[in-house]
Amino acid sequence: MDEISFGTDGWRATLDTFTDRRVRIVGQAVADTLAERDHDAPVIVGYDARPTSEGFAESLAEVLTGNGFDVLLPERDCPTPLVAYGIVERGAAGALMVTASHNPPEYNGVKFIPDDGAPALPDVTEEIVANLREPDLAAAGTDAEGTVERVDLQTPHAEHARDLVGGDLSGLTVAYDAMHGSGRGVTDALLEAAGADVIRLRCERDPEFGGGSPEPAAENLETLVEHVGHGDADLGIANDGDADRLAVVTPERGYLDENLFFAATYDHLLADDSGPAIRTVSTTFLIDRIAEAHGETVFETAVGFKWVAEAMGEHDALMGGEESGGFSVRGHVREKDGVLMALLAAVAAGEESYDDRVDRLVDEHGRIVADKVSVDCPDDEKARVIDELADHIPDEVAGEDVADVVTVDGFKLLLADGSWLLVRPSGTEPKMRVYAESGSEAHTAAILDDGRELVEALV
Repeated sequence: MDEISFGTDGWRATLDTFTDRRVRIVGQAVADTLAERDHDAPVIVGYDARPTSEGFAESLAEVLTGNGFDVLLPERDCPTPLVAYGIVERGAAGALMVTASHNPPEYNGVKFIPDDGAPALPDVTEEIVANLREPDLAAAGTDAEGTVERVDLQTPHAEHARDLVGGDLSGLTVAYDAMHGSGRGVTDALLEAAGADVIRLRCERDPEFGGGSPEPAAENLETLVEHVGHGDADLGIANDGDADRLAVVTPERGYLDENLFFAATYDHLLADDSGPAIRTVSTTFLIDRIAEAHGETVFETAVGFKWVAEAMGEHDALMGGEESGGFSVRGHVREKDGVLMALLAAVAAGEESYDDRVDRLVDEHGRIVADKVSVDCPDDEKARVIDELADHIPDEVAGEDVADVVTVDGFKLLLADGSWLLVRPSGTEPKMRVYAESGSEAHTAAILDDGRELVEALV
């Protein structure tokens, strides 16, 4: 059990550690947690396109039914956001999702999603960890044993997405790259049903993800960029392995920085609606400038969509997101959804291209250049580095005075010219993250250099 580290995004590990026995231990912990919270509704167990995922899902189903819970399994591997929406749509007690998201094929993982469809907060995950134990299938083989039913999670989600986003995509051509993940046959089908002509890339199931990782980063989307750049499509969209995140490609910019996508999409929504935005500390201040121009407010959270989701509920936010490509909007479950956001992106592009919209926003609010680097740091040293950093905050960074320091997540140094430097520990890797934003490539690079040197001196 010491090998199981269950956080908000669940537990991920290579398959030598991520074993069936340990997966069943997680299943038992979730069953105990649900029972302690007096849940008796069915539990959804979803799974991604990895070759081991369906088998792990069936093991989880066996543990849950042996504890008296009915289980709903999807008809096929499916995106995490379909599972999250299915919880609320079907009134489920929660869900377990077997996925390693964007990690390479030698990984797998499992995460728990509570009954509101939003990411689990620490009080829930801590309770699950406290309940880790070998399975006790007391109800197995008795009348109290739960049932397993295969259900369609795609149709209800697609109908809801069309109702929420609206829009007619007739005349728009979208190139869609599933990266061999669970978005294939889902995101492309949703776009096509809305009227778009869809060019499909990597929409075949491949357990090895073509020899790479299903991570929609710029270096992994060269073919998509070529299709859009050569005029084959008006817009390019890619999902990660479980389709809870997306990347967007435009004719002029190629890979569209997620900060700019967030800003442009929030601007699109504000044309017909109102409401604040939620962003993480690592996400662009351009959101704040757009909000201010519309008389709206921005709320800043720590990195992690669980905090974005919590703030979206507290403030009835119009849109929430993070610079890593996870977003959701009002009227939807508070979980990042790369399928619904793909439809919203296409609708927004159909009204005004992202290139034109970003050009207009930059003219109105100023240019932003955001970037980040990582510094190796053992996990057991991260807390010490952050503690010591408190005593080493410089008076200036890259020639600009430090005007303020924000400690929502790590240390964010706000500079006098409106640029900023953020240092925080990675939640997933043995690294410290260093982020920067300014109005030029040169200034951002200089800020990052100073930030890296600051951290390296303490590691």
